[in-house]
Amino acid sequence: MEAREAVAKALERVLERGQSVNEVLPALQAAVPAKDRGLVQALTYGVLRGYLYWSAIADRLLDKPLRRKDADIRCLLLSGLFEAGEMRTPDHAVVSATAGAARALKKKWAVGLINALLRRFLREQEALRAAVAADPAIAYSHPRWLLQRLQKAWPEQWEEIVTANNAHPPMTLRVNARRGSRDAYLARLQEAGIEAVAHPLARDTVQLSAPVPVDRLPGFADGDVSVQDAAAQLAADLLAAPAGARVLDACAAPGGKACHVLERQPDLAELWAVDVDAARSERINENLTRLGLAANVVVADAAEPEAWWDGQGFERILIDAPCSGSGVIRRHPDIKWLRRDSDIAALAAIQKKLLLQLWPLLVPGGKLVYVTCSVFPEENDRQIREFVAATADARVEPLACSDWGAVQSCGVQLLPGRHNVDGFYYACLSKG
Repeated sequence: MEAREAVAKALERVLERGQSVNEVLPALQAAVPAKDRGLVQALTYGVLRGYLYWSAIADRLLDKPLRRKDADIRCLLLSGLFEAGEMRTPDHAVVSATAGAARALKKKWAVGLINALLRRFLREQEALRAAVAADPAIAYSHPRWLLQRLQKAWPEQWEEIVTANNAHPPMTLRVNARRGSRDAYLARLQEAGIEAVAHPLARDTVQLSAPVPVDRLPGFADGDVSVQDAAAQLAADLLAAPAGARVLDACAAPGGKACHVLERQPDLAELWAVDVDAARSERINENLTRLGLAANVVVADAAEPEAWWDGQGFERILIDAPCSGSGVIRRHPDIKWLRRDSDIAALAAIQKKLLLQLWPLLVPGGKLVYVTCSVFPEENDRQIREFVAATADARVEPLACSDWGAVQSCGVQLLPGRHNVDGFYYACLSKG
């Protein structure tokens, strides 16, 4: 398969069929020559980040809308516009390769159309860009409902947030504390010719200057290091699981936080990793195996403990709650186009149920850490504030981390891009 054909197919499946880019892209990348796989990812993610922007430009170039059955050609056009406007590919190569991909999609009639539209864009792009930039939703390429929610929640920071959402995130690693120190691993990276620095927010975190395939990372296959954003790594610090504790990680897949807790505390009595998704739960087992760790992995709805709990209390509970993902859009730009405004209330109801159902499993004196990768108050501080108000034995534990996030009434909010991390919310509750 040719690279731009794969891009058009990936975009059509995400934008028209509502599939996740993580579901569709790996197989399509595997079908193209190895040398082109990076290009496929760059073009796919580039269009998803700027979909409204490039779509608005396409609408100005087209005399009439393309038919629904030709959504793949529209996606191919968007890919060509992005590549011509933002990448360093020579203009003639973009036009030729993109137009030629229409033939691979078995739509020869579109070859001339794509060729003409891309050539016109290259001639008129300054005026076309100016014409679509007046609308903030198009200029920042965020659905209007999402932009309005961000403006309401963060009236002074929303531009910072949407700019970060459209940026390329760094590749960030978590060094396995059981296998060596961060400084030692930085030295190994240097020996391997991989430029990296220690991240200031989390003590096991290394940030690479440029992404590399995981098989180039020293000791990856042996479990010396994992890929995980610095903000996600704060969960293990805040949980602070002591030796001999029973720990529950609810909604645990793919298992990064559970593995980090085990790396930090080798003397836990037990760690339960519960997730409702069987396929994603298998990722927990894969990560545990690679890292040489052990946990009790349970495929079940964490919010229905009567179906899986053994009746023994937990000293620590981590609720990594299902959420809008509004804090990790820079890593998953398809969230902007797959998520709906109505999802927020539905997700908030799930989060509330998790808190109510799992709180009785926490022993007196125990600690519960609530975390989302969202920036919306409905999923975060408002959720915790309402739970504490309705729960007599729940106490908010102040978080001494104002240097890395915006302090809220019950927790701390990290905004995407600040300290070059994803957007996460954390709150800690104690029982007693």
